[in-house]
Amino acid sequence: MFTGIVEELGEIRSFEGATLRIGADTVLEDASIGDSIAVNGCCLTVTAMGTDDRGGWWEADVSHETLRRTNLGDSAPGTVVNLERPVRAQDRLGGHIVQGHVDAVGEIVEAVPDLRVRVPIDLLRYLVVKGSVTVDGVSLTVVDVLEDGFTVAVIPHTAEVTTLGRKGPGDAVNLEVDVTVKYVERLLEWHRDVGG
Repeated sequence: MFTGIVEELGEIRSFEGATLRIGADTVLEDASIGDSIAVNGCCLTVTAMGTDDRGGWWEADVSHETLRRTNLGDSAPGTVVNLERPVRAQDRLGGHIVQGHVDAVGEIVEAVPDLRVRVPIDLLRYLVVKGSVTVDGVSLTVVDVLEDGFTVAVIPHTAEVTTLGRKGPGDAVNLEVDVTVKYVERLLEWHRDVGG
């Protein structure tokens, strides 16, 4: 589980076959093989790690399902990505509960500070004004829900310390809606189906 508070910007070093190598330092401070790290909001498992003349690096194997559901397949060497370690029980929950399970890829329509994102129509029902949404791993608050997406206000600090300040119209972003809303929907469907 994550919070959507980005800890570090990493850089894609290579993407060969199914193996993604990312340059990073902060997220590796207490990492071990088998740990999870969110990359643009997508939970990946550390399969190797080390250091070289450019600093720290770690690797993850990326499945076809992950490539299908995220923007990671568009990553090339030099691509900058948002990184976050999983939350620990004693940590503050500064953003919101983020699973690292990307629901869909959206498209930026307008850049920060008034970020507008177009989303697949089936995600719209999970978005509410003042509700939480994760964009490329960044926990944000919905300002407005539109017919084809949503808007969020991105403060200068967030634009500076995440990839959101580097992206513009047409760029793909990973989206994760609030999992609580999906559980409520499922419970209501079940209740309706059993005639309760």
